[in-house]
Amino acid sequence: MKTKSQYLHPAFKLNGLQYESLNDLRSISDNLSKKGEEFEKSIGRFILEWLNEDDSIAVETSGSTGDSKNIKIAKEHMIHSAKATGNYFGQHENTSALLCLSASYIAGKMMLVRAMVLGWDLHIVAPAKEVLTEYDNDYDFVAMVPYQLFHAIPDLKKVKKLIVGGGPVSKELTEMLRDVPTEIYATYGMTETISHIAARKINGVGSTDIYDTLPNVKLAKDARGCLTIYAPGIDKEVIITNDLVDLISSSQFRWLGRYDNVINSGGYKIHPEAVEEKLASFIDFPFIIASEKDKELGERVILVIENNQKMPLPNYASALASIESHERPKKIYTVTKFPFTETNKIKRGDVLRLLQEYK
Repeated sequence: MKTKSQYLHPAFKLNGLQYESLNDLRSISDNLSKKGEEFEKSIGRFILEWLNEDDSIAVETSGSTGDSKNIKIAKEHMIHSAKATGNYFGQHENTSALLCLSASYIAGKMMLVRAMVLGWDLHIVAPAKEVLTEYDNDYDFVAMVPYQLFHAIPDLKKVKKLIVGGGPVSKELTEMLRDVPTEIYATYGMTETISHIAARKINGVGSTDIYDTLPNVKLAKDARGCLTIYAPGIDKEVIITNDLVDLISSSQFRWLGRYDNVINSGGYKIHPEAVEEKLASFIDFPFIIASEKDKELGERVILVIENNQKMPLPNYASALASIESHERPKKIYTVTKFPFTETNKIKRGDVLRLLQEYK
Protein backbone atom coordinates (compact mmCIF):
# COMPACT_ATOMS: atom_id res chain seq x y z
CA MET A 1 0.00 0.00 0.00
CA LYS A 2 1.35 3.39 -0.96
CA THR A 3 1.77 5.97 1.77
CA LYS A 4 1.51 9.71 1.37
CA SER A 5 5.12 10.23 2.46
CA GLN A 6 6.48 7.96 -0.29
CA TYR A 7 4.87 9.76 -3.20
CA LEU A 8 3.82 13.16 -1.92
CA HIS A 9 5.89 15.28 0.43
CA PRO A 10 3.69 17.31 2.82
CA ALA A 11 5.39 20.56 1.71
CA PHE A 12 4.65 20.00 -2.02
CA LYS A 13 2.84 22.85 -3.74
CA LEU A 14 1.58 23.18 -7.30
CA ASN A 15 1.35 26.80 -8.43
CA GLY A 16 1.43 27.84 -4.77
CA LEU A 17 -1.38 25.51 -3.67
CA GLN A 18 -0.80 22.81 -1.07
CA TYR A 19 -2.73 19.52 -0.95
CA GLU A 20 -3.82 17.83 2.25
CA SER A 21 -4.16 14.37 0.75
CA LEU A 22 -3.45 12.21 -2.27
CA ASN A 23 -7.15 12.38 -3.15
CA ASP A 24 -7.07 16.19 -3.26
CA LEU A 25 -4.15 16.08 -5.68
CA ARG A 26 -5.83 13.35 -7.72
CA SER A 27 -8.94 15.51 -8.04
CA ILE A 28 -7.11 18.59 -9.38
CA SER A 29 -4.95 16.40 -11.63
CA ASP A 30 -8.02 14.69 -13.07
CA ASN A 31 -9.49 18.10 -13.81
CA LEU A 32 -6.26 19.23 -15.50
CA SER A 33 -6.10 16.05 -17.59
CA LYS A 34 -9.61 16.65 -18.94
CA LYS A 35 -10.07 20.42 -19.09
CA GLY A 36 -6.61 21.97 -19.06
CA GLU A 37 -4.51 23.26 -21.93
CA GLU A 38 -2.51 20.60 -23.75
CA PHE A 39 0.58 20.98 -21.56
CA GLU A 40 -1.61 20.88 -18.44
CA LYS A 41 -3.33 17.71 -19.63
CA SER A 42 0.03 15.90 -19.82
CA ILE A 43 0.87 17.11 -16.30
CA GLY A 44 -2.48 15.94 -14.96
CA ARG A 45 -2.15 12.54 -16.63
CA PHE A 46 1.33 12.00 -15.24
CA ILE A 47 0.40 12.94 -11.66
CA LEU A 48 -2.53 10.51 -11.83
CA GLU A 49 -0.18 7.82 -13.09
CA TRP A 50 2.32 8.63 -10.34
CA LEU A 51 -0.36 8.27 -7.67
CA ASN A 52 -1.98 5.07 -8.98
CA GLU A 53 -1.34 1.58 -7.62
CA ASP A 54 1.20 0.56 -10.27
CA ASP A 55 4.85 0.33 -9.27
CA SER A 56 6.18 1.61 -12.59
CA ILE A 57 5.69 4.31 -15.22
CA ALA A 58 5.56 3.63 -18.98
CA VAL A 59 7.77 5.99 -21.02
CA GLU A 60 9.12 6.16 -24.56
CA THR A 61 12.89 6.35 -24.98
CA SER A 62 14.53 8.97 -27.17
CA GLY A 63 16.73 6.46 -29.00
CA SER A 64 19.96 7.38 -27.15
CA THR A 65 20.82 3.72 -26.57
CA GLY A 66 19.31 2.37 -29.79
CA ASP A 67 15.93 2.47 -31.51
CA SER A 68 13.16 4.36 -29.74
CA LYS A 69 10.99 2.01 -27.68
CA ASN A 70 8.53 1.88 -24.83
CA ILE A 71 9.96 0.89 -21.45
CA LYS A 72 8.75 0.77 -17.87
CA ILE A 73 10.60 2.62 -15.14
CA ALA A 74 10.15 1.67 -11.51
CA LYS A 75 8.76 4.46 -9.37
CA GLU A 76 11.25 3.62 -6.63
CA HIS A 77 14.04 4.31 -9.12
CA MET A 78 12.47 7.65 -10.03
CA ILE A 79 12.35 8.53 -6.33
CA HIS A 80 16.04 7.61 -6.02
CA SER A 81 16.87 9.82 -9.03
CA ALA A 82 14.88 12.73 -7.60
CA LYS A 83 16.69 12.54 -4.27
CA ALA A 84 20.09 12.28 -5.99
CA THR A 85 19.36 15.47 -7.95
CA GLY A 86 18.16 17.27 -4.83
CA ASN A 87 21.33 16.35 -2.95
CA TYR A 88 23.69 17.11 -5.84
CA PHE A 89 22.27 20.58 -6.50
CA GLY A 90 21.29 21.37 -2.91
CA GLN A 91 17.57 21.69 -3.69
CA HIS A 92 15.52 20.39 -0.79
CA GLU A 93 12.18 21.13 0.89
CA ASN A 94 10.48 24.43 -0.10
CA THR A 95 12.59 24.92 -3.23
CA SER A 96 10.76 27.22 -5.65
CA ALA A 97 10.97 25.61 -9.10
CA LEU A 98 9.63 26.09 -12.61
CA LEU A 99 8.35 23.33 -14.88
CA CYS A 100 8.62 24.63 -18.45
CA LEU A 101 9.25 21.25 -20.14
CA SER A 102 6.65 18.89 -21.52
CA ALA A 103 5.47 16.29 -19.02
CA SER A 104 5.15 13.89 -21.96
CA TYR A 105 8.92 13.28 -21.75
CA ILE A 106 11.24 12.10 -19.00
CA ALA A 107 12.77 15.52 -18.22
CA GLY A 108 9.37 17.05 -17.53
CA LYS A 109 8.13 13.98 -15.66
CA MET A 110 11.16 14.07 -13.38
CA MET A 111 10.66 17.75 -12.51
CA LEU A 112 7.21 16.74 -11.25
CA VAL A 113 8.63 13.77 -9.33
CA ARG A 114 11.33 15.91 -7.71
CA ALA A 115 8.73 18.46 -6.64
CA MET A 116 6.35 15.85 -5.21
CA VAL A 117 9.04 13.74 -3.50
CA LEU A 118 11.24 16.56 -2.20
CA GLY A 119 8.51 19.04 -1.26
CA TRP A 120 9.06 21.80 -3.80
CA ASP A 121 6.75 24.66 -4.73
CA LEU A 122 6.40 23.99 -8.46
CA HIS A 123 5.12 26.61 -10.89
CA ILE A 124 3.94 25.19 -14.24
CA VAL A 125 3.93 27.01 -17.59
CA ALA A 126 3.60 25.98 -21.23
CA PRO A 127 6.87 24.62 -22.72
CA ALA A 128 7.37 27.66 -24.97
CA LYS A 129 10.59 29.43 -25.92
CA GLU A 130 10.24 32.51 -23.66
CA VAL A 131 9.15 30.92 -20.39
CA LEU A 132 10.56 33.55 -18.03
CA THR A 133 9.46 36.72 -19.83
CA GLU A 134 5.78 36.83 -18.87
CA TYR A 135 6.15 36.15 -15.15
CA ASP A 136 7.71 38.08 -12.27
CA ASN A 137 8.38 34.97 -10.15
CA ASP A 138 11.86 34.18 -8.90
CA TYR A 139 12.99 30.55 -8.84
CA ASP A 140 15.60 28.51 -6.97
CA PHE A 141 15.72 25.81 -9.65
CA VAL A 142 14.71 25.55 -13.33
CA ALA A 143 15.32 22.98 -16.08
CA MET A 144 15.37 24.00 -19.76
CA VAL A 145 16.44 22.86 -23.20
CA PRO A 146 19.14 24.94 -24.99
CA TYR A 147 16.56 26.68 -27.20
CA GLN A 148 14.67 27.96 -24.15
CA LEU A 149 17.87 28.95 -22.39
CA PHE A 150 18.94 31.08 -25.36
CA HIS A 151 15.68 33.04 -25.18
CA ALA A 152 15.79 33.27 -21.36
CA ILE A 153 19.13 35.08 -21.13
CA PRO A 154 17.63 38.57 -20.49
CA ASP A 155 15.56 37.18 -17.58
CA LEU A 156 18.03 34.78 -15.96
CA LYS A 157 18.34 37.10 -12.98
CA LYS A 158 15.07 35.48 -11.83
CA VAL A 159 16.78 32.08 -11.47
CA LYS A 160 19.40 30.99 -8.92
CA LYS A 161 20.29 27.59 -10.38
CA LEU A 162 19.45 26.16 -13.81
CA ILE A 163 20.08 22.86 -15.56
CA VAL A 164 20.01 22.51 -19.34
CA GLY A 165 19.68 19.24 -21.25
CA GLY A 166 18.06 17.59 -24.22
CA GLY A 167 20.89 18.52 -26.59
CA PRO A 168 24.42 19.95 -26.71
CA VAL A 169 24.97 23.50 -25.48
CA SER A 170 26.78 25.32 -28.28
CA LYS A 171 30.05 27.15 -27.78
CA GLU A 172 28.32 30.36 -28.83
CA LEU A 173 25.56 29.96 -26.22
CA THR A 174 28.10 29.07 -23.55
CA GLU A 175 29.98 32.29 -24.29
CA MET A 176 26.76 34.31 -23.94
CA LEU A 177 26.20 32.78 -20.48
CA ARG A 178 29.70 33.35 -19.19
CA ASP A 179 28.96 36.35 -16.95
CA VAL A 180 25.32 35.79 -15.96
CA PRO A 181 24.82 35.39 -12.19
CA THR A 182 22.70 32.22 -12.46
CA GLU A 183 24.58 28.97 -11.81
CA ILE A 184 24.05 26.97 -15.02
CA TYR A 185 24.81 23.29 -15.48
CA ALA A 186 24.68 21.19 -18.64
CA THR A 187 23.37 17.73 -17.84
CA TYR A 188 23.90 14.33 -19.41
CA GLY A 189 21.24 11.67 -19.36
CA MET A 190 18.45 9.90 -21.20
CA THR A 191 15.17 8.15 -20.54
CA GLU A 192 16.95 4.92 -19.59
CA THR A 193 18.93 6.74 -16.88
CA ILE A 194 15.76 8.46 -15.60
CA SER A 195 16.88 11.92 -16.66
CA HIS A 196 20.46 13.05 -15.89
CA ILE A 197 23.22 11.07 -14.22
CA ALA A 198 25.98 13.67 -14.69
CA ALA A 199 26.43 17.43 -14.93
CA ARG A 200 29.03 20.10 -15.63
CA LYS A 201 29.05 23.80 -14.78
CA ILE A 202 29.12 25.91 -17.94
CA ASN A 203 29.48 29.45 -16.57
CA GLY A 204 31.28 31.37 -13.87
CA VAL A 205 33.78 29.93 -11.43
CA GLY A 206 34.25 26.20 -11.88
CA SER A 207 33.02 26.06 -15.48
CA THR A 208 34.32 23.00 -17.33
CA ASP A 209 33.76 20.70 -20.30
CA ILE A 210 34.05 17.62 -18.05
CA TYR A 211 30.92 15.95 -16.68
CA ASP A 212 30.84 14.73 -13.06
CA THR A 213 28.43 11.96 -12.11
CA LEU A 214 25.82 12.12 -9.41
CA PRO A 215 26.52 9.89 -6.37
CA ASN A 216 26.62 6.09 -6.80
CA VAL A 217 27.08 6.18 -10.58
CA LYS A 218 30.05 4.30 -12.10
CA LEU A 219 31.26 4.80 -15.67
CA ALA A 220 33.28 2.75 -18.14
CA LYS A 221 33.77 2.45 -21.93
CA ASP A 222 32.93 -0.43 -24.23
CA ALA A 223 35.01 -1.67 -27.18
CA ARG A 224 33.58 1.06 -29.43
CA GLY A 225 34.67 3.80 -27.03
CA CYS A 226 31.07 4.43 -25.96
CA LEU A 227 30.01 5.25 -22.43
CA THR A 228 28.57 2.53 -20.20
CA ILE A 229 26.74 3.42 -17.00
CA TYR A 230 26.21 1.41 -13.84
CA ALA A 231 23.77 3.11 -11.49
CA PRO A 232 22.15 0.47 -9.25
CA GLY A 233 19.74 3.01 -7.80
CA ILE A 234 18.07 3.41 -11.20
CA ASP A 235 18.86 0.16 -13.05
CA LYS A 236 20.34 -3.15 -11.94
CA GLU A 237 21.85 -3.69 -15.40
CA VAL A 238 24.70 -1.80 -17.04
CA ILE A 239 23.33 0.79 -19.48
CA ILE A 240 25.22 0.81 -22.79
CA THR A 241 25.01 4.09 -24.72
CA ASN A 242 25.98 5.21 -28.22
CA ASP A 243 27.84 8.25 -26.86
CA LEU A 244 31.56 8.41 -27.58
CA VAL A 245 33.47 9.82 -24.63
CA ASP A 246 36.90 10.65 -23.32
CA LEU A 247 36.75 8.81 -20.00
CA ILE A 248 38.65 10.77 -17.34
CA SER A 249 37.79 8.46 -14.42
CA SER A 250 34.97 6.19 -13.28
CA SER A 251 33.01 9.33 -12.38
CA GLN A 252 34.14 11.88 -15.00
CA PHE A 253 34.02 12.10 -18.79
CA ARG A 254 34.17 14.47 -21.72
CA TRP A 255 31.45 13.97 -24.36
CA LEU A 256 32.73 13.65 -27.94
CA GLY A 257 29.67 12.81 -30.04
CA ARG A 258 27.39 10.02 -31.20
CA TYR A 259 28.85 6.73 -32.40
CA ASP A 260 26.18 6.47 -35.09
CA ASN A 261 27.11 9.92 -36.46
CA VAL A 262 30.86 9.33 -36.84
CA ILE A 263 32.20 10.01 -40.36
CA ASN A 264 35.07 7.88 -41.67
CA SER A 265 36.68 10.00 -44.37
CA GLY A 266 39.95 8.88 -45.89
CA GLY A 267 40.92 7.10 -42.68
CA TYR A 268 40.01 10.03 -40.42
CA LYS A 269 37.23 9.54 -37.88
CA ILE A 270 35.35 12.81 -37.66
CA HIS A 271 32.79 13.72 -34.99
CA PRO A 272 30.15 15.95 -36.64
CA GLU A 273 29.12 17.47 -33.30
CA ALA A 274 32.69 18.66 -32.66
CA VAL A 275 32.93 20.27 -36.11
CA GLU A 276 29.52 21.91 -35.64
CA GLU A 277 30.70 23.45 -32.38
CA LYS A 278 33.74 24.93 -34.13
CA LEU A 279 31.59 26.45 -36.88
CA ALA A 280 28.65 27.60 -34.73
CA SER A 281 29.91 31.17 -34.28
CA PHE A 282 30.38 31.62 -38.05
CA ILE A 283 27.07 30.31 -39.40
CA ASP A 284 23.84 32.11 -38.55
CA PHE A 285 21.55 29.52 -40.16
CA PRO A 286 20.55 26.18 -38.60
CA PHE A 287 23.03 23.61 -39.98
CA ILE A 288 24.50 20.16 -39.55
CA ILE A 289 27.71 18.45 -40.56
CA ALA A 290 27.04 15.12 -42.27
CA SER A 291 28.52 12.90 -44.97
CA GLU A 292 27.82 11.34 -48.34
CA LYS A 293 29.50 8.51 -50.23
CA ASP A 294 32.74 9.28 -52.04
CA LYS A 295 34.60 6.77 -54.22
CA GLU A 296 38.02 8.07 -53.11
CA LEU A 297 37.47 8.93 -49.43
CA GLY A 298 34.74 6.40 -48.65
CA GLU A 299 32.72 9.19 -47.08
CA ARG A 300 33.13 12.91 -47.63
CA VAL A 301 32.11 15.63 -45.20
CA ILE A 302 29.22 17.88 -46.22
CA LEU A 303 27.58 20.95 -44.72
CA VAL A 304 23.77 21.10 -44.84
CA ILE A 305 22.13 24.47 -44.11
CA GLU A 306 18.48 25.27 -43.50
CA ASN A 307 17.60 28.32 -45.59
CA ASN A 308 13.83 28.70 -45.58
CA GLN A 309 13.97 32.26 -46.91
CA LYS A 310 16.28 31.22 -49.77
CA MET A 311 18.63 34.05 -48.86
CA PRO A 312 22.09 34.31 -50.49
CA LEU A 313 24.60 32.48 -48.33
CA PRO A 314 27.74 34.25 -47.10
CA ASN A 315 31.15 33.09 -48.24
CA TYR A 316 32.23 30.62 -45.56
CA ALA A 317 35.81 30.26 -46.81
CA SER A 318 37.39 31.89 -43.76
CA ALA A 319 35.19 29.87 -41.40
CA LEU A 320 36.13 26.60 -43.07
CA ALA A 321 39.79 27.58 -43.06
CA SER A 322 39.62 27.69 -39.25
CA ILE A 323 39.08 23.92 -38.95
CA GLU A 324 41.27 20.94 -39.83
CA SER A 325 41.52 20.14 -43.54
CA HIS A 326 39.97 16.67 -43.15
CA GLU A 327 37.01 18.23 -41.27
CA ARG A 328 36.19 20.75 -44.00
CA PRO A 329 32.99 20.11 -45.95
CA LYS A 330 33.65 19.15 -49.54
CA LYS A 331 30.20 20.36 -50.53
CA ILE A 332 27.52 22.70 -49.13
CA TYR A 333 23.82 21.92 -49.55
CA THR A 334 20.74 23.87 -48.53
CA VAL A 335 17.25 22.63 -47.69
CA THR A 336 14.13 24.67 -47.11
CA LYS A 337 13.32 23.27 -43.67
CA PHE A 338 14.94 20.84 -41.26
CA PRO A 339 12.76 18.14 -39.69
CA PHE A 340 12.86 18.28 -35.88
CA THR A 341 11.87 15.89 -33.12
CA GLU A 342 9.25 16.97 -30.59
CA THR A 343 12.11 17.78 -28.22
CA ASN A 344 13.65 20.15 -30.80
CA LYS A 345 16.51 17.94 -32.02
CA ILE A 346 17.34 17.91 -35.73
CA LYS A 347 16.52 14.55 -37.31
CA ARG A 348 19.84 13.98 -39.05
CA GLY A 349 18.74 10.86 -40.91
CA ASP A 350 15.62 12.60 -42.20
CA VAL A 351 17.71 15.57 -43.36
CA LEU A 352 19.88 13.29 -45.48
CA ARG A 353 16.83 11.54 -46.93
CA LEU A 354 15.36 14.95 -47.72
CA LEU A 355 18.63 15.92 -49.39
CA GLN A 356 18.40 12.89 -51.67
CA GLU A 357 15.01 14.10 -52.85
CA TYR A 358 16.47 17.52 -53.69
CA LYS A 359 19.34 16.09 -55.75
